[in-house]
Amino acid sequence: MLLLLDERARSRGIGTAAGLCGEWFGSQAVLAPEVQLRPVTDPFEVPDRQPRVDAPEGVVGGGWFGYLSYDLTDPSGRRTALPEAVWGWADHVLRLDADGWWWFESLGGPDLAAEFADLLSRAAPSPAWQAGPLHRPLPAEHGDAVKACVHAIEAGELFQANICTRFEGTFEGSPAALFAQGVRGLQPRRAAFLTGEWGSVVSLSPELFLARHGDQVRSTPIKGTLPRRGPADDVLARRLRESVKDVAENVMITDLVRNDLGRVCAVGSVRVPELLRVRPAPGVWHLESTVAGRVVTSDAELLAATFPPGSVTGAPKIRALELIAELEPRPRGVYTGAVGLASPVAGLELNVAIRTFEVHGGSIALGVGGGITADSDAEAEWQECLHKAAPLEALLT
Repeated sequence: MLLLLDERARSRGIGTAAGLCGEWFGSQAVLAPEVQLRPVTDPFEVPDRQPRVDAPEGVVGGGWFGYLSYDLTDPSGRRTALPEAVWGWADHVLRLDADGWWWFESLGGPDLAAEFADLLSRAAPSPAWQAGPLHRPLPAEHGDAVKACVHAIEAGELFQANICTRFEGTFEGSPAALFAQGVRGLQPRRAAFLTGEWGSVVSLSPELFLARHGDQVRSTPIKGTLPRRGPADDVLARRLRESVKDVAENVMITDLVRNDLGRVCAVGSVRVPELLRVRPAPGVWHLESTVAGRVVTSDAELLAATFPPGSVTGAPKIRALELIAELEPRPRGVYTGAVGLASPVAGLELNVAIRTFEVHGGSIALGVGGGITADSDAEAEWQECLHKAAPLEALLT
């Protein structure tokens, strides 16, 4: 359906389509048929600019689609080609509910239900795209950064940090088609697609950064990864849950997220309803936990207290941000930022922008990385990067 909407928007010159697929707002997909996604200078403030709208429970209706790049908080000031943040308002959406029914929902925009009903009956187009192989930096470059991070941990500067690298290649054609293929093949829980004159973000993320519905907020950090050879590969799933390193990583970051949410939640309301759950993702097993609380501030204050996500920075977060800027030779861009939607009726949901392609001017980039602790081994961390990247690189071949 996204490909039909993308074709419709481009042929009419009415902006571009945007989409969220997987597990968003209790639905399988939320698609914006037309939205103008533009760079903004006050990205944390935008989600609070909402009209007052009454709607039945479960409705999304529309809202602000956008992303926040990691570069917003990079102390080095480095930037990639994509803007630091973009948002765009959509006053109507198509929503695929959990039972497989499509709904046209509007916040007061034009009545286009009949047009979209007709669109649903059509065959999806097959726009072409082509990508070259992704070029990786030398393993030693990442290994040196990992070793330096371990030394900083041993010196007592911090407990854990996320160290990343960037694979780059060429891309021609339709980023929307790449997204559609990725959603079909990988079935990510928190996939998101945004595009505009500035470029495209194809996020195939499994991780929830923030979900705020009314005064309830939750975050589900992923920390801990092992390869997954198939759906029945329970041996490595058990090994992940029993791994001292991965469990320690997850508990540290869960505590960091508790601290971040504690800055904007009612005293005593922050809790951990789920700790150390093993879940499958394309090519890997992940270890995740959930932190929840009752938030008492605006979305802007919530984002200021929690962004960038703890699972892709480290603890303590400020020193981790500084060390990342010192050790990573390239800016991260949208990778490890957040992508999602702020709706006046459904709330705010953002992913953690991992497993995310950035497309700009004939090039494509993929960030990969992992959490480093005192027990980390440089070669093992590089192999983890390759395991995480493998399903995404396979999409491009």
